[in-house]
Amino acid sequence: MSWIGLSRSLLCFVGLVVSGYSLFVEVKKLNDPSYQALCDISEYVSCSKAFTSRYGKGFGIIGLIVGEDHFLNQPNSFLGILFYLLILISGLLRNQFLAQLIFGLVVVSNFFSIYLASILYFVLEDFCIVCFSIYVINFFLLFPTHAKLKLKSKRH
Repeated sequence: MSWIGLSRSLLCFVGLVVSGYSLFVEVKKLNDPSYQALCDISEYVSCSKAFTSRYGKGFGIIGLIVGEDHFLNQPNSFLGILFYLLILISGLLRNQFLAQLIFGLVVVSNFFSIYLASILYFVLEDFCIVCFSIYVINFFLLFPTHAKLKLKSKRH
């Protein structure tokens, strides 16, 4: 396996674990408001504050468009799990269009990371270690997905 496939797979695996943990925390906190997650360190360093805010589902946007209770308005962590699975599975396929699509999705995920980091800092006035980890993973996914895109374009 090349560095491209290995780094993409490793980043996606870590992204899946972190997204899975955030989904666990969100569900646990919604079912038990007294639940204290490991990532809830203080009033201003709290992951459950971010996960349970209106921005924790559908990026705070989908609910405004289709309604808070619509099936498309899923937790960001669930969308993250789907995202990392898609990138992981796409790595098994050799297709130029798919490489372009995946790179585009990774770029978009970084814009969403910037958007959510801004919401976290300016609106929620919070720091979320788990969220920050996802932003870092998304940033580093730019490198192997771009390298794969360049590699695919050289072969065609």
